Amino acid sequence: MKVVDYIILALILIGAINWGFIGFFGIDLVRMIFGNMTILSRVIYALVGISGLYAISFFGRIRQEMMD
Repeated sequence: MKVVDYIILALILIGAINWGFIGFFGIDLVRMIFGNMTILSRVIYALVGISGLYAISFFGRIRQEMMD
């Protein structure tokens, strides 16, 4: 994988862990650490969202590798 893919996966994991904490404990770690909708927290949420959209391309690459 490329370095970008590892960064994307790390951001997706951060988002998944944060959503898990929200679902199980009602705790939003991003908000606790960076504040409620501060510029930095919004950037983090945006990066996690963009990472999720980018991760859709993983399916195409996996499928292509299976066909090769």
